[in-house]
Amino acid sequence: MKTFFLSFLGAVAGLFLFFIVLPFVFLSVISANAANADRPPAKMVLELDLREGLNDQPASGGFSGLFEQNSFIDVVQKMHGAAKDDRVAGVFIRSNDFGVGSARAEELREAIKVLRENDKFVVAHTQGMLGLGPSSLRSIAAADTVYLQPGSDMIVTGISFETLFMKDLFDNLSITAEIEQFHEYKNAPNVYKETDFTEFHREAMTELADDLWTISVEDIADDRGFDSAASLKALLEAGPMSDVVALENNIVDALMWPEDAREDALEKAGEGAGFVSVADYEAPYAPVDAPVIALVGGEGGIVTGENSGSLFGGDPVFASDDVAKAILDAGKNDRVKAIVFRVDSPGGSAIASEQIWRAVERVRNDYNKPVVVSMGSVAASGGYYVSAGADAIYALRTTITGSIGVFGGKFAIADGLRRIGINPSSVSAGGDFANAFSTETFSDVQREALRGSLERTYDRFMTVVAEGRDMPEERVRELAKGRVWSGTDAADIDLVTNVGGLMDAIDGAVVLAGFESGTTPRVAPFPTPKDPVEAFGELFGASAESARAAMLLGEVLNDEQLMQLINDARAVQSGQTQMRAPVMIER
Repeated sequence: MKTFFLSFLGAVAGLFLFFIVLPFVFLSVISANAANADRPPAKMVLELDLREGLNDQPASGGFSGLFEQNSFIDVVQKMHGAAKDDRVAGVFIRSNDFGVGSARAEELREAIKVLRENDKFVVAHTQGMLGLGPSSLRSIAAADTVYLQPGSDMIVTGISFETLFMKDLFDNLSITAEIEQFHEYKNAPNVYKETDFTEFHREAMTELADDLWTISVEDIADDRGFDSAASLKALLEAGPMSDVVALENNIVDALMWPEDAREDALEKAGEGAGFVSVADYEAPYAPVDAPVIALVGGEGGIVTGENSGSLFGGDPVFASDDVAKAILDAGKNDRVKAIVFRVDSPGGSAIASEQIWRAVERVRNDYNKPVVVSMGSVAASGGYYVSAGADAIYALRTTITGSIGVFGGKFAIADGLRRIGINPSSVSAGGDFANAFSTETFSDVQREALRGSLERTYDRFMTVVAEGRDMPEERVRELAKGRVWSGTDAADIDLVTNVGGLMDAIDGAVVLAGFESGTTPRVAPFPTPKDPVEAFGELFGASAESARAAMLLGEVLNDEQLMQLINDARAVQSGQTQMRAPVMIER
């Protein structure tokens, strides 16, 4: 008994140590290290490594809730802040040689130009570019100096959207994609129903690729001093170029090794300068009396409910309860004068999109505060739905948007199961639609009922866009049909109101809130980031099984296109009507 009692006390003491003492010791060490960290140098050179993967917006779960992580919108805001900071001499950038995406390249380019306009130098270094589109070069081409590692090729190809069509696979497995879509350009289900691009699918994607390529080449040509975009286009389309050819044609300014380029940036800053990571840099605070602009973000597939997070984070989730609450909380806050809603999403659940749209409406009508949308890399389908009611919509020229349409259905796998000896059979009560989402194909009655439901959702989408953008519904129906548009085309047809990035949207929100153009606001994220103690506690909510599963999936499912297809298929099987853009991987 004595041994048992001592063992019991030991177990209790161990649990107390692990769950109470260890977290506080851990956090104390973090705080002590932060307190003892060297102060930033009086003259700073900011370092930005674009090779590090960044979500568009700060993550809210897993370890990211414990350690402050950088995000793309943080980088953009800090670079603009550094432009007006006398402590910052310049910026040193390491290029992501695989590509950052067209829209991100555009926002980075604008940030570099603002830095240079404010007499900050920008030095960029690339170790060669690997043929996954022009975004790598476009993201750094505006720098004062672009260095290339000796012996490296520059492969700056055009835009290519690759789609994996799976109908033949489904046929081989005796699986039928029972999916109805509205309308001919709503191409997300085509990956399951077709063996190749349809006429409408190919038309939309070709025009989008042409837009992104043309805009990218024009920007690079302007930044690198070419007489015409046509001459640069011919050079790039000729294929890989050697380091010597890149240098001779002013694609780069000099050949240099990474460590030498870094040292060169420090020398440009002068005596006493030191490097500071963009992640660690704190821009000067806005004046105390500055107008407060709330910044609310939504990234990833739009789903109902909350994002509870996981131990290892994972893909961003655009959770309707969380985002709607953040919008409403910002609207209720007396200090907040306007809201900037950053949307980076290909869409998702129709009912989740409606919930978020309603939150925007309530802020505008009940709290009388302007809402301005800033579209990131993609804001399409449901991503467009949640944006449509805003006072103003800012899209980058190479943002992918539109895709105003819906689809829904299921995968009928009954025949495939029968091939391997499993015979699905069911009994039901409650009408012809009771077993509509069984493993069997739809009956004619069920298909007609499904189409009726989808059509009502599509009609609702038309109304939301027509009222939000103050357009005749007939015009919306002409532009919709599920078609994707570039940001520049969307502006031409009035689906977005302004061409610009996050900082332009913030400036626009300041003006709509009644302040003079150019007023420096205080940008306040909603929800407020979790403190470390709260985030640490959330980590212990993840089971060991969840952790192991997350690690395994992280190793096996490391293909972006495969992950998008899996997420889309899972969304279809949920039974919810979907507002999703087609799977597109920019290469």
